[in-house]
Amino acid sequence: MAKTVVIIGTLDTKGPEIAYLRDRLHELGLSTIVIDSGILGEPLEIVPDVPHEQSATYAGSNLETMRTAGSRGKAVDLMRESLKNLVSELYRTGRLDAIVSMGGAEGAVMGAAAMMVLPVGVPKVLVSPIASGYHYFAPLVGTRDMMIVHSVVDILGLNPIACSIFDNVAAALYGMALHGRGLVAPKGRNIAITMLGNTTTAVMAAKERLERAGFEAVIFHSNGVGGPAMEELAMQNQFVGVIDFTTNEVYDPLVGGIHDGGPDRLEVIGRLGLPQVVVPGCIDFSVWNAGTVPEELRSRPKYDHNPEYVLVRASSDEMAELGRIFARKLNPAQGPVKMVIPLRGLSIPNVPEGVFWDPEADGRFIGELKQHLRTDIPIELYDCHVNDPSFGIAVADLFIQLTESQQT
Repeated sequence: MAKTVVIIGTLDTKGPEIAYLRDRLHELGLSTIVIDSGILGEPLEIVPDVPHEQSATYAGSNLETMRTAGSRGKAVDLMRESLKNLVSELYRTGRLDAIVSMGGAEGAVMGAAAMMVLPVGVPKVLVSPIASGYHYFAPLVGTRDMMIVHSVVDILGLNPIACSIFDNVAAALYGMALHGRGLVAPKGRNIAITMLGNTTTAVMAAKERLERAGFEAVIFHSNGVGGPAMEELAMQNQFVGVIDFTTNEVYDPLVGGIHDGGPDRLEVIGRLGLPQVVVPGCIDFSVWNAGTVPEELRSRPKYDHNPEYVLVRASSDEMAELGRIFARKLNPAQGPVKMVIPLRGLSIPNVPEGVFWDPEADGRFIGELKQHLRTDIPIELYDCHVNDPSFGIAVADLFIQLTESQQT
């Protein structure tokens, strides 16, 4: 049976282009389901499999309601919610093996939101002219494995440049649909670890130590997306435990930094009851795109991580607040927890003579944590730096002990 690719597009403006992609997929031997996400006009030069009158009805709304919503944004939001439910149903009923969406700003946002409901491993391709430049990529990617293709030209016309890109998209979908690999249940003992460049050396040492003990470490980049992605995959039973080594995503929301892990960060693993070892790695700084540090933070110590990103030191009061936040987030945990703190610095610039060195501020984090953390959650203090290999090995050993004590 042929694999089925679901295609989402606003057919009132992108009909000929969606038809071209559909036909290319048919030539490659794939089946398709074309969904019309257009709201205002009728399809151009294509007959959809799911007309917009139908695709608009999957979230308690209808096309007329969307057309009279009062603003373009409200209409797009209603269609987006409907598409999410429609795509979920197609996947649940076995009618979706891969998915693609082509569109401008509104079309891309609607298509991407629909694709984000699908699990990791399902092929997802988004084609858009807004896939480059100064745009937020969260609405296009979220925490999923999206393949984003910059259309270079706008999606209006079947010119040689556009057709070359559409042909390559069809070929990519063919390859992924026939030869890709979906997410499967882990066969071994997988654990998740969070990491940044500031903690890479220690995490590498921890990973090696864990592998010798029979664990497979899956590493997540804690850049505001990696932590939430890790927690979502934990909810899908991908891990037997977590070493949350790099928890900076808890601090950035306090000051508006770009590594914002969201309101549930550091709470999900505890709710799941999984064993976790938590390290305050890199909580001493927020992350900003170069040139965007707000005026109220510009007088603070700063560290140029690379030409694109600037790190800004957390204040003493913020470190104290983080101690209380960590306690509040970890106290409800249903599984075993250990808190492990290195005393010689929480990041690369947090060393003696380094621009982030402030033992008093870091000490306030520890003091507030001790005061507010559940008394049965141990706090282990180590006289080393967060990025020392010896510290990474020590953290790995604590995790191994934690899981062994669970089994006895």
